[in-house]
Amino acid sequence: MLEPFNDEYFMKKAFAEAVQAFEEGEIPVGAVVVSNGKIIARAHNLTETLNDVTAHAEMQAITAAANLLGGKYLNDCTLYVTLEPCVMCAGALAWAQIGKIVYGASDEKRGYQKLAANAPHPKTEIVGGILETECRELVQEFFKSKR
Repeated sequence: MLEPFNDEYFMKKAFAEAVQAFEEGEIPVGAVVVSNGKIIARAHNLTETLNDVTAHAEMQAITAAANLLGGKYLNDCTLYVTLEPCVMCAGALAWAQIGKIVYGASDEKRGYQKLAANAPHPKTEIVGGILETECRELVQEFFKSKR
């Protein structure tokens, strides 16, 4: 049985954002930011919609959460994201000093672990592989439809 408000619960919320991105023709990555057990920001990729290469789900979620909290640091927050952050997003999350990052599928080609393993803030807790199969399959389905 699913315990309420655990990593899987919040990853399902991020996955719902990824599905929305998929339906909008965006690379299906979704993210939510959680503070004190509550979602304070929801986002998905908007790079096509905004014609902006920096409009990744994580970047949108960081901005929304910081605006809501009234400060740039997210020390007491957790980011749930369906795909391992890229170097840009990992760097932004480091600057935001996010407390924890939980991601679904690894990104072997462009993920921060391959390209810049030390990019996250040293105090940030990182957990990977939550709903990994579902997250990976959604991205694979998206790219198959584009070929």
